[in-house]
Amino acid sequence: MCFSLSLFVMFIILFTVIRLDFAGMQNLGNAYKSNTELNYFSLMIAQTEKAMENYVEYHSYESINAYYAGCSKTEEFLNLMQSNPSGDEVLQKEYIVKQFSRSFIHYSNKAIIARRANSTEEMNYYYKKTLDCYNMLLSQVLELNKLLLQKNALEYEQSHDNYLITTRFYFWLFMCFALLIFCFIYLMITNLTKPLAEISEVAHRVSKRDFDVPLFNNYTNDEIGNICQAFDRMIISIREYIDTIWEKARTEAELREKEIEMQALYTDAQLRALQNQINPHFLFNTLNTGSQLAMMEGADKTCYFIEQVADFFRYNIQQQNKTASIDEELGLVDNFVYIMKVRFGSRLEFIKDIPEQKFLQHIPVMTLQPIVENCIKYGLKNTTGRVMLSIKVERKFIVINISDNGSGMDKEIKKNVFDAVKNEKTRLPPEIVNKQIEEISSVENAKHTGTGLINVFLRLKLYFHRDDIFDITKGENGEGTKFIIKVPKNV
Repeated sequence: MCFSLSLFVMFIILFTVIRLDFAGMQNLGNAYKSNTELNYFSLMIAQTEKAMENYVEYHSYESINAYYAGCSKTEEFLNLMQSNPSGDEVLQKEYIVKQFSRSFIHYSNKAIIARRANSTEEMNYYYKKTLDCYNMLLSQVLELNKLLLQKNALEYEQSHDNYLITTRFYFWLFMCFALLIFCFIYLMITNLTKPLAEISEVAHRVSKRDFDVPLFNNYTNDEIGNICQAFDRMIISIREYIDTIWEKARTEAELREKEIEMQALYTDAQLRALQNQINPHFLFNTLNTGSQLAMMEGADKTCYFIEQVADFFRYNIQQQNKTASIDEELGLVDNFVYIMKVRFGSRLEFIKDIPEQKFLQHIPVMTLQPIVENCIKYGLKNTTGRVMLSIKVERKFIVINISDNGSGMDKEIKKNVFDAVKNEKTRLPPEIVNKQIEEISSVENAKHTGTGLINVFLRLKLYFHRDDIFDITKGENGEGTKFIIKVPKNV
């Protein structure tokens, strides 16, 4: 921009100087143009007078043509002269010359006409008048030429002086502008080189592993500002990287110190686990033995109850860390609901609305049972707990709805549950859990603070790689809580 602006202004100055020089030269050239034109006029008058004499003397065709041609050119020139008297000496003299010229042409025309009519006396009279006008016209033309010379000389001097003044003015203007451009460019270069020198010094210190250098804090939007900002970010990144390395080294040192201690603890834990481990087959055999005993004693309900409990625990142990079909999960829900009905009796009402078809789509194991358990827990806060499980088949999803008739889930708890699932946290933050424990009266209820729901929703999110397949809303008729799970059909 600096170079372009300077070039443009210098071009304007140069163009103006050339135009002024050209105008000055034209003025100087036009200074004596009027004298040249007046000399040409005198020549035309002389030629016209000579043609008239030739015609009067010889009566030739060529002379009369030359006469009329001279008169025509003289008339053209006379039309450019002053037509009225004037106070200006030059213009007044032009007016006099014009009047004498008109008289000259008038008397010469009379002489020509008399010559054609062969009127000798009249021709001689007008011929003499023509010569008198011609002589007086020449005298007046000489005086006008002299006045024009004086006037043109004065104008020439003035034009020459103006030309010199203008030339000096533009010379000094050009010098001042050149000095201004030099100062401006010097400031621009200094403004560029100063931060570059600072950047060079800092880069030299960084190359010697001296990272304790001041930041530039240059936030301008030019190239230097961008370089300074990038350099500041680089220095900050290097410092953070060094701090990270030191922190990592310290952490590794602490881990190495604890490694031996943890190894000893791990060995002791293995021994304790082997000593305290419960054999699942022993649990199943014990439950089967109790079931057979109840059957031998004729306690059919007790026998069926023990078989349901055995199936429930067998499903939990065998399906651990696996997936299960929706039908298998529904079977587990049936086992669990039977056990709960034995426990709570008529206080629990469980309603199913499931189409008669196979649901072979897989979901994470233990997905439905924790939600049903949650609904039973909060539904039983009323006199009678009602839990409803329904399945609807849509175009892309199989929608599972589980609802209760409890008091509904608090908005803050719902928000905390979804925030934990979004951040992939397995439990609520301690401050939220402690707040809920203070608000809940019994220790048994305090154990249920959303952790089970978070576990279910998080496993669904990780399994399907999306978080739009589960939701919590109000139950039927605006009471209780409804849990919605949408299983894609293509799984």
